[in-house]
Amino acid sequence: MQKSFNLPISRRDFMKIAGIAATGVIAGSIAGGNATIEAAPLHSGKIKYGDKEIPILFDADVCVAGGGPAGAAAAINAAKNGAKTVLIERGIALGGLAVLGCVYPFMDTHAPNSDTPYVTEVKERLRKHGIEPFDGVTEQTWHNPETLSLIYDEMCEETGVEVMYQTCLVDTIVSGSKIEYVIIQTIAGLYAVKAKTFIDGTGDAYLARAAGVPYEKGYEKTGYNQPLSFRFEMGGIDTKRLYQYVAVDLKEDWCKSKLPYFEIAEAMGRKQRYKLEDIMAKGIESGELTKEEAAYMQAYTIIGKDGVMSMNCPEIPVQYSATDPISYSRGARFGRKMMRHIAGYLIRHMPGFEKAFISREAVMLGARESWRIKGNYYMVEDDYHNQSRFKDAVCRTAWFIDAHGEKISEKLPKGGFYEVPYRSLITDKIKNLVVVGRCISASFILQASMRIQATCMSIGEAAGIAAAWCVDKKIFPADLKWEDIPATKRSYVSNG
Repeated sequence: MQKSFNLPISRRDFMKIAGIAATGVIAGSIAGGNATIEAAPLHSGKIKYGDKEIPILFDADVCVAGGGPAGAAAAINAAKNGAKTVLIERGIALGGLAVLGCVYPFMDTHAPNSDTPYVTEVKERLRKHGIEPFDGVTEQTWHNPETLSLIYDEMCEETGVEVMYQTCLVDTIVSGSKIEYVIIQTIAGLYAVKAKTFIDGTGDAYLARAAGVPYEKGYEKTGYNQPLSFRFEMGGIDTKRLYQYVAVDLKEDWCKSKLPYFEIAEAMGRKQRYKLEDIMAKGIESGELTKEEAAYMQAYTIIGKDGVMSMNCPEIPVQYSATDPISYSRGARFGRKMMRHIAGYLIRHMPGFEKAFISREAVMLGARESWRIKGNYYMVEDDYHNQSRFKDAVCRTAWFIDAHGEKISEKLPKGGFYEVPYRSLITDKIKNLVVVGRCISASFILQASMRIQATCMSIGEAAGIAAAWCVDKKIFPADLKWEDIPATKRSYVSNG
C-alpha cells in the first residue's frame, strides 16, 4: 500500500519554529495504517541534557540507529508490523557499506534456504528495477548501489518509516535498565528522540556502548581488529578485453561466471592460488607497489554500470585500528594513497584497464569488525563447527570463518549451517534494546563468519519483528522469547 507523509507546516516554517523552540509538530500520517509518528510540542517537549534544554523531535515506538543492511531491515520490518518507527542515518542514503562503502556484491551464506522473507523481497525488487541479482552460476547477489538505495527509500516510504538523514547519534539517557531517550545531532542542532524500544544498527555497537552495555573489541589473542578496507570504483574498463586476458589467455577458472557477471582476484599467502598473483608481484619487484598494496586485490563488474568495476581493495594494514579514532583517521589517509597506487598500476599493466580511472571513492571505510556486545548468549567458534541449532534462532548461515589477517577456516560440509539465536541480540543490562548486524554478541572468530550482509539483513528483519511485537504486547525485548511469537509472524523458524 502506498503511504503518504503530511507536514502540518512547511519545512521552512518548521525550521524557524525549531530554532526558537516554539510549538511544532511533525506527523508521518500513514494511509490505512497506525504507524503515525508525532513529535512532542517543542514548547513543552524538552529534556535536560547537561546544561542544555533539548527539544524532543519524535516520540516513537521504535527508534533504530544506523541504516545499514541490518538497521534498514529492522526499521522496515518494525514499521511493517505496525510500530511507529524512526530511523537515524548519518549519511544521505540507506544501505550502509553496500551503498556508501562500495561493498559489492552480497556474499552467499552457503546455507540452504537461508533467505528470509525480507532478503527475498529485496532481491525481487532488484529485478523489478532491471537488476538481475543472480549470474546463474554463483549464489552471490549482484546488485547496483544506486538502485539499492532507491529500493530502501521505497520500502521505508511504503511502510511508514521516518528516516532522519545526515543525523548522528550522540548519546543516550538511561533510567535504570531502560533507555529513555537518544540524543541526536541533526542539520538543525541537537534533539532528543523518545521511544519504547531502541535498535542498535550502528555496526560499532555505539548505541549499546553509550547505554552502558558490556562489550569487547578486536581479537582476544592480539587485540587487533580485522583490517579496514577503503573500497572504490573504477570506470572506463574494457571488460571484454579484461575477460579475454584473465579467463582465456591466463586460463583462470576461479571465477565461473561470465560477463556481465565477472570477478577478478588475487590474495597472496593463502591456500587458494590465483593467476593474477604474478602480475601483482611484479609491481613489488618494480617498486610500483608495496607488499601491502599487492597482497590483496579483487574487483567485480557492477550490473547496470557498463565498464565499471567495484574494487574490493585496498586492505589497510591491521596496525590502523577500526576502534581508535586517531588511528582510523590516519588509516583513511593511508588507504587513499594505497588506492591510487593500485589503480595506477592496473592502468599501466592490466589489459582492459588502459583507459580506466577512479570514478568513485567509498564515503565510509569498510570495517569488518570493531566492537561487539556481550549479550545473553555469546556465540563462539564451536557454534560454527558444531553447526549449533537454537529454539530462538533468527536465521542460519554457513559463510566460512573469514577473519582477515588471523584465520581463514575450512567451509562447512555441503548443506551444513549454524543458527544465530535471538539471545545474542539482547542483554539484560538494557531491557528495551536490541542489537543487530556485525556487533551482536559473538567472539572475534565467530563474528568473522556471521558478519556478511545477507545474514545481517536477516538478523535486522527479526529484530524489527520482535520490537513491534514487544511494543504491542507491552513487554521488553530482553524479556521476549523469540519462539513465543507465532511461527506465522516470525521471519525464521528453527527446525533444530
